[in-house]
Amino acid sequence: MSRRTRTPVAVPAHHHAAHEHGEVEAHDLGLSHDLPRIVERNLGRRGLLALFGGVGAVAVVGCGSEASTSSSSSGASSGGPGTPPDGGGSTTTVAEGEIPEETAGPYPGDGSNGPDVLSESGVVRSDITTSFGSASGTAGGVPLTIRMKVYDLDGDDATVLSGAAVYAWHADREGRYSMYDDEVADQNYLRGVQVTDATGWVEFASIFPSCYAGRWPHVHFEVYADVEAATSGGEKLRTSQLALPQDVCETVYATEGYEASVQNLGQVSLSSDMVFSDGYSLQMAKVTGSVEEGYTATLNVPV
Repeated sequence: MSRRTRTPVAVPAHHHAAHEHGEVEAHDLGLSHDLPRIVERNLGRRGLLALFGGVGAVAVVGCGSEASTSSSSSGASSGGPGTPPDGGGSTTTVAEGEIPEETAGPYPGDGSNGPDVLSESGVVRSDITTSFGSASGTAGGVPLTIRMKVYDLDGDDATVLSGAAVYAWHADREGRYSMYDDEVADQNYLRGVQVTDATGWVEFASIFPSCYAGRWPHVHFEVYADVEAATSGGEKLRTSQLALPQDVCETVYATEGYEASVQNLGQVSLSSDMVFSDGYSLQMAKVTGSVEEGYTATLNVPV
């Protein structure tokens, strides 16, 4: 099934044409093929690897690998935002550097391309399944808790970053983005801001996103220094995307409502995806849980 028609905003016409024909969305080329960004990423990795060679090395949880993706486990993770989840893939890996900078796409809702949800009262919330303000819609789908731990990689020091603001957004079960697709242009669900706690964690209650034509299943996010910067158009520390493992996607997409995602997932791979094809090890979330109890996706976000 092709993507829905978008509410007109400042997006080149060829993007819409690609949606109608089920082709790869041109905007998703973004920064992933930008050579300077790749060089910058490599430098960041080398710098952090040097740090890990000395005392005070940081071991972090939840980074996947390009050789294997995390699998679902029999139960969802437990504990508060500061508690690493159990099960699914390796329990502890060492981060290799800053999480890559990626495109926000044409539907960020941050004021950079049309609608600005970040300026609306109520956007700072943990449950993003429902719309807020004058909107009242709810996104249906398999429950997904999104948990991110933000690290500050400042020179030779790697520490958790408390008080930072993370803005997360993603497509709904039908592959639509609230505030942009005609059918949900009056909704603002699946968008929200959370502030990292003393241990660097944020947590969002959401639904498992669809796989739409030409893109691997993903969640967009932006990291800001604090909530004031996030809600007042301040400078971003990082814009990136979280990838979801194939085995979990296949399980979720076998459930009612995700029928279109089955075909779309079969026509894309991590190696062909226009964002993750140059490497996804730092962006692959560790996912635990089940369709019945819901899933939890966990990702480290070194910035």
